[in-house]
This record gives sequence, structure tokens and C-alpha cells, in this order.
Amino acid sequence: MFGICNLGIVPIRSEASDKSEMVSQLLFGDTFKIIETTPKWTKIVTTFDTYEGWIDNKQFQNITENQHQLLENSENILNGELIDFISYETNQLMPIPLGSSLNFLDVNEINITNFQFEGKKECGIKPKDNLLKTAFLYLNAPYLWGGKTPFGIDCSGFTQMVYKLNGYKLLRDASQQAIQGDALSFIEESEPGDLAFFDNDEGNIIHVGIMMDNNYIIHASGKVRIDRIDHLGIYNVDTGRHTHKLRVIKKVI
Repeated sequence: MFGICNLGIVPIRSEASDKSEMVSQLLFGDTFKIIETTPKWTKIVTTFDTYEGWIDNKQFQNITENQHQLLENSENILNGELIDFISYETNQLMPIPLGSSLNFLDVNEINITNFQFEGKKECGIKPKDNLLKTAFLYLNAPYLWGGKTPFGIDCSGFTQMVYKLNGYKLLRDASQQAIQGDALSFIEESEPGDLAFFDNDEGNIIHVGIMMDNNYIIHASGKVRIDRIDHLGIYNVDTGRHTHKLRVIKKVI
């Protein structure tokens, strides 16, 4: 059994409860495999990053395995505006955030609600120097654990969405993203768009950001912001102190 998100943003929770922690989000058009159901909740594995969690039964549409495969084989098309609108039925409008998936709109076997979209679309693999341009779209977005939109986003959701909008796939959590790519020996070897990872006292990766030129980094901490980075870690330009301990910088693309 498979499903597709037919709402703008849907929380993915760690347990089958409205009070449970939100660990990630589905955006409009995201697909998933259904692995367990209860009268109110469905446990899923997301197609894009194989992330597990629970969603409300009222917040998705079922699709067949064949429909899911059609989408898997189609070009990934994403909403390119901070927010835009899908129209449906008698000209009703539904807001969708940056990075929402739109490729199913062109697959008649799936678009049974007759959604229509006339906004800006992003598709294909873009050059690495476009990553920062995309990252700046999220600047000042508030930090939200599990978030993936300009209205609330966490550190790894930010890096994942920036890369996704440029045609590249990152895993969901910072610790998962840290196993991707090739490690660099020095900050001086890094290029804009490379990923910097940070750990805690136990050595666990807990934070990630995107490198910029001249030892700056853009990352989600309180909000998506720009700070300095050196061999020790992130230096917060507002507080005048280091906030995150650098573990490794990796070249993913």
C-alpha cells in the first residue's frame, strides 16, 4: 500500500499520537509506503529519504503500487516559490510551500482531484554554485524541530531541502547526512555548498550547515542565519562566542 500527501504540510510523528514529537514533515506531493495502520494513524516510510513515522489517516490520499512506480520513474518537479497555490475543484485554493512535489500533476492516473498549478517550477540537476542562492530563500526562517519549510525548519531539513531543490538527494537527519560524501582535511579546502557537521561532547553529530565563501556558514539555529566558521566551529556573530563544535566538512557533490 502506498500514499501521497494531498495537503500543503503534514507532520510526521514519532508515535501514533497528536501529542507525539514531530520528527519530520510531508510536503504536498510527497509519496510514501504504508507499513502499518490503526483506526486513526498510519505508519509510513517516505519515498525520498526512507524516513519512518506516523501520520494522521485524514491527511493523505491512497495510491496504488503502479501509481507510485509511475511517480518514481517521472522527473522530479518542485514548487520554486516560497509559497504558491494549488487550485482544485471549483477554483478553491490551497497554499503549498517551497519544495512541494508537482510531478504527479502530469500523471492522469494519479491526479484524480484535478489539481492545477500555474506557478514557478524547479526541475533537473543544477550547478553547485546555485545551492547558496537557494539557501538564501530560507534566510530568517524560524527553527522548528522536524520542519522542512520556510515557515519552520531544522538544520538538516534546511540542508536537505536546499539540495533537493537543486536536484540532489540528502538523507533526513544530520547524522545520516554525515555518512554521505567525502571528508575534507581543512576548512580552506571547502567550497560554497559543501556541508559542515558538528558534534556534541559524546561525539554524536547533532548539527549541519552549508559552507559559504570566506569562512562563513548558513545554518538553522534559532533561525536560518549566517555566521562565521573556523577550525573550532561556528562563531555566533551576535553573541560573540562559539556555539557548535566542528567535526568534519564534507563534499557531497
